[in-house]
Amino acid sequence: MTMKTVGLAEAKATLSALLDRVEKGETITITRHGAPIAELLPVAPLRSKGLRPWGLYKGEFTVPEDFNDPLPDDELDRWEGKDDQQT
Repeated sequence: MTMKTVGLAEAKATLSALLDRVEKGETITITRHGAPIAELLPVAPLRSKGLRPWGLYKGEFTVPEDFNDPLPDDELDRWEGKDDQQT
């Protein structure tokens, strides 16, 4: 990954060109009086809105054995908004 440093005045004058470079993967540091104040860097690509692939989080968590067991009455009441204890 390439990194470039530009002064604030240059960044203001060439913002569109700098953003074109960032789109191509470059990171640009903007300085004021020689001190870094900001970075322009590419954002992570958006994931498609389609279905998630099978096994996407494989090994990152385990579903507990009691996952499908009924909730205790007091917890179920809270989920259903029947809790007498209003906080």
